Amino acid sequence: MSGAPEHFAAIEADWRPGPVEAAEFVTAAPVRALAGLFDQPVPALGLGDPLPPLWHWLYMLDRPAQADLGEDGHPRDGGLFLPPLPDRRRMFGGGRLEFRAPIRVGDLLTRRSEVASVRARHGGSGWLLLVTVRHDYLVDGEIRTVEEQDLVYKQAGIAPVPEPAGDAVPAAPTEVPTAPWAFTLRPDPTLLFRFSALTYNAHRIHYDRDYARDVEGYPDLVVHGPLLALSLLELPRRCAPERAVAAFTFRSRAPLFASRDIEVTGVPEGDRAVFSAGLPGSAPGITASVTLR
Repeated sequence: MSGAPEHFAAIEADWRPGPVEAAEFVTAAPVRALAGLFDQPVPALGLGDPLPPLWHWLYMLDRPAQADLGEDGHPRDGGLFLPPLPDRRRMFGGGRLEFRAPIRVGDLLTRRSEVASVRARHGGSGWLLLVTVRHDYLVDGEIRTVEEQDLVYKQAGIAPVPEPAGDAVPAAPTEVPTAPWAFTLRPDPTLLFRFSALTYNAHRIHYDRDYARDVEGYPDLVVHGPLLALSLLELPRRCAPERAVAAFTFRSRAPLFASRDIEVTGVPEGDRAVFSAGLPGSAPGITASVTLR
């Protein structure tokens, strides 16, 4: 990209790691753990029962050696498609998924992954590297889910993230929002720690408040982008369990922080729905569009 710093331009032009493949049997334990985290009944867990959409994120996790982690808790070098950007910071930008057929308990799930695109862009906080990764999830050679993840990388030293509006810790749970589909998520530090453990995510912004504030400039612990995306797909699971999710497109808009009640809301219209999650009365931190069967 014209005008990009030399290291950003070099990565955009030349960094193309080869595709990788991983496989794992789909077991019931992670499903049980995530259901408990959401305070929901455990889905059916018999052999052959389907996973809720997006819950494939509980499998084929990256588990680097402790010695390979950087100061932020992410792998220092290497890892799955981590660009060679100095003082790298990672953010979850969004993604697109097509759910062609269910992934089921007992399946031998194969994931084929590749870098789809690399782009350098100048944003409000400086230069960013936008990396899109494509994953195909297969069972017995049949593609069950197609996913593209948009990951945003920046360098350390950007301005701190402002504190959002809203009370830090409400005295009592807020009322359930009035959207047709809705629930309230309270991401306290315990929930964030449990989700980090469940997904083997060692990024310190989610459990180390001093690091999140003093090193990366956030006002508090940051709610995981994947946790927010999974929360959005709780809406059809809770409010329309007879409907199947065919496609899901989501985008992270702004970080959300621990111990603030988050309204998760959805407006269905026939085979389409629009979802969002954010603080009451504030712009959403994440938005999504969903296609239903």
